[in-house]
Amino acid sequence: MDKRALFEKHGIFHKGMRTKDIKECFANHLEYSLSKDQYTATDRDLYFSLALTVRERIIEQWIKTQQLYYYKDAKRVYYLSAEFLMGRALVNNLINLDLLEKTKKAVEDLGLDFDELVEQEPDAGLGNGGLGRLAACFLDSMATLEIPAYGYGIRYEFGIFEQVIRDFGQVELPDSWLKFGNPWEIERPEYSFPVKFYGKINTSKWPDGQLKKEWVDTDDVIGIAYDTPVCGYDNYTVNTMRLWSSRASNEFDLNYFQHGDYLKAVEEKNISENISKVLYPNDSNFVGRELRLKQQYFFVSCSIQDIIRRYLVNHKGFHDFHKKVAIQLNDTHPSLAILELMRIFVDEYQIEWNKAWEITTKTCAYTNHTILSEALEKWPVEIFGTLLPRHMEIVYEINRLFLKDVSIRFKEDKGRASRLSIIGEDSSKRIRMAHLAIVGSHSVNGVAALHTKLLKEGIFREFEEVFPGRINNKTNGITPRRWLLAANPELAGLITKHIGDGWVSDLSQIRKIEPLAADPDFQKAFDRIKKTNKEGLAGMTLDLTGEEIDPDSIFDVQIKRIHEYKRQMLNILHVITCWLRLKNESGFEMHPRTFFFAGKTAPDYYISKMVIKLICHAAEIINRDPVTKGIIKVVFLPNYCVSLAEKIIPAADLSEQISTAGYEASGTGNMKLSLNGALTIGTLDGANIEILEEVGKENIFIFGHTADEIREMAPTYNARAYYDKNPLLKETVDMISRGFFSPAEPGLFGSLISNLLNTDHFLTLADFESYGECQIRAGKTYYGRTGWIEKAILNVARMGKFSSDRTIQEYNRDIWKAQTYTIPYDRPKKKTDPVSPGKPARKKSKTK
Repeated sequence: MDKRALFEKHGIFHKGMRTKDIKECFANHLEYSLSKDQYTATDRDLYFSLALTVRERIIEQWIKTQQLYYYKDAKRVYYLSAEFLMGRALVNNLINLDLLEKTKKAVEDLGLDFDELVEQEPDAGLGNGGLGRLAACFLDSMATLEIPAYGYGIRYEFGIFEQVIRDFGQVELPDSWLKFGNPWEIERPEYSFPVKFYGKINTSKWPDGQLKKEWVDTDDVIGIAYDTPVCGYDNYTVNTMRLWSSRASNEFDLNYFQHGDYLKAVEEKNISENISKVLYPNDSNFVGRELRLKQQYFFVSCSIQDIIRRYLVNHKGFHDFHKKVAIQLNDTHPSLAILELMRIFVDEYQIEWNKAWEITTKTCAYTNHTILSEALEKWPVEIFGTLLPRHMEIVYEINRLFLKDVSIRFKEDKGRASRLSIIGEDSSKRIRMAHLAIVGSHSVNGVAALHTKLLKEGIFREFEEVFPGRINNKTNGITPRRWLLAANPELAGLITKHIGDGWVSDLSQIRKIEPLAADPDFQKAFDRIKKTNKEGLAGMTLDLTGEEIDPDSIFDVQIKRIHEYKRQMLNILHVITCWLRLKNESGFEMHPRTFFFAGKTAPDYYISKMVIKLICHAAEIINRDPVTKGIIKVVFLPNYCVSLAEKIIPAADLSEQISTAGYEASGTGNMKLSLNGALTIGTLDGANIEILEEVGKENIFIFGHTADEIREMAPTYNARAYYDKNPLLKETVDMISRGFFSPAEPGLFGSLISNLLNTDHFLTLADFESYGECQIRAGKTYYGRTGWIEKAILNVARMGKFSSDRTIQEYNRDIWKAQTYTIPYDRPKKKTDPVSPGKPARKKSKTK
């Protein structure tokens, strides 16, 4: 009897989906998986039991999905990303399994609080911001669209740091998200791969005379796979996110131990495991930069070896590799995949160079996320060549051949080869990873229309001339399952009540609520839900900060990574001027408003950390002022993460998207907030432009200079000219500078103001006046509540374009070209089944 028949004979497959089955499974896991009972079980134990119960209902379809991919010899999409900001998994999995209500009922029947169990799950914070959250949304959409796909990344032991506010500033604490284990992952030690560092290259010849390169005398580590299931919505597809954890190739040296040198005996283990220890180590020093490069190569090498292993199950040669494998590089962090493919093809499988290069370029595609120079990675040749000597040789050869072609095609342009070279030589030799990714990929995409235009016409203009049509646009999107159905269930319920639930998997259908935007009953229900969400956020704010918030005030929200180009500085300057006008101008009125800030900044980013300090110091003064009490309040919510965003976004009234035009690649927070009924105040930057096109100019508040105007102004920008001509702005800046908001440290913000007035590359003050006028328009609009609510509903109704499902469909149509496969449920019928599984929880998949 084969394994499948044996398992089915004993009823191992097909876990029951009824409330009764969930309760029984929960009790079994508590006792037999965790060895706990009702007297010893902690809240965390109860959460683990519930998570394991849900995981059981995923695993069968997970296995069946992978089996079908092998059976069909499917082309697989591999999404390589240094970040996956997944957030909590429990509710999202229950929604995609269509088991949320049954599970809530089961938990309530057991006398437990479902929401309390949900709160026990830590955020899987394996990302820094939008890049990692986008990757998570994409995995959800690929499974929902039934695309054979895998996410590859690093299983960081410590994710993005936990942020606390002490002495009015950000303090970073370790994020020990794995401290108590992770019930969603399964370790796969059978899928482990060696990864080499350092060493030297021996050159000889193969018997057929071809050059032979051997990478020897290396320091090796082992990558161990950890798999997490990714469920599709309204289907039976379960894809895989595979994260790599580093282990020493020789974890324990018995010789050292026996001679009493206990630290030396485990030294290799400790050094090796540092690679996957922490997300983005500080790279301001040599050791940090080298560790960061090690991380990137570690996960890329493991992933490429795994991809090739999987391909070779059904294939003997590599001529069909690009027809069965699509590798998407999420920014430059995984661009080493191009070099690793070439190394393995040429060195290990003796594929001729030109053929190997053809396969590699047809397989790889690159997504660019930024035009900021500091985010376009450049590795010093001395670090790169020492750590990865064979890859250094491969880079030189790729560059030699590429520049030879450029010199022939553009022989009149003597400087072009230097400008496009993968090896930059401006001050010191550095490898330009974005250039490598462009040269080594068949597709390069931006993530919003403006961003892609700036790539084609700006920093990558000459590459567009070398590779016409290679650069294309794929505007980002968000998954409506997490960001509306899970985060805002009351609003989701209202929408479904009126138009059905088709919008959950086809967000374009949400436009059907547009005729209801002016309906008084629908408006009343919509506003009631918003008020309830605001009351919930007010309660959370009180718990987190001790500040009491008026739910009837305008909730003005800026929640994102703290960075100069995102211009939280512009926001807090406006807040302070509002406060001054309330105190000093008898004719100035404003609707009560609460200004919410949330976000983390890099531990070594001095200016942004000072902006956080300014926000917190200003909040301390403004919130204690009896003159403006009840009219204006400022709150900085600490430790911004996915689960906190899920509480803030449904409660927001006004969405601050105020980056300097031309610097935000896309943004996805703008989409999430609009989808939940917040109106945007923003510049013509990133996806704001496309949101404007969708919702209409009357339903959004746009201000500031355009990207073209910013580019023209930047060389001669004089911040002091704006400071001198605006008395209110000057008074605000001077108060900050002389220490009004930091009386214990009068000079605290001197460097921040000096940067604002002398070296601000993001033209903050150039947009200050326009921003203030736009804020006044927004405030006046809110006074007319009926009109505001109608605009909010229209924002929700017109967000169909911004589903990550649409984005992924475009990636697959234009870049990956992978066939989709519907996974069957196929429960075998048995006459004597002691426990009926009940009706399958999910409906048959719709044809996609």
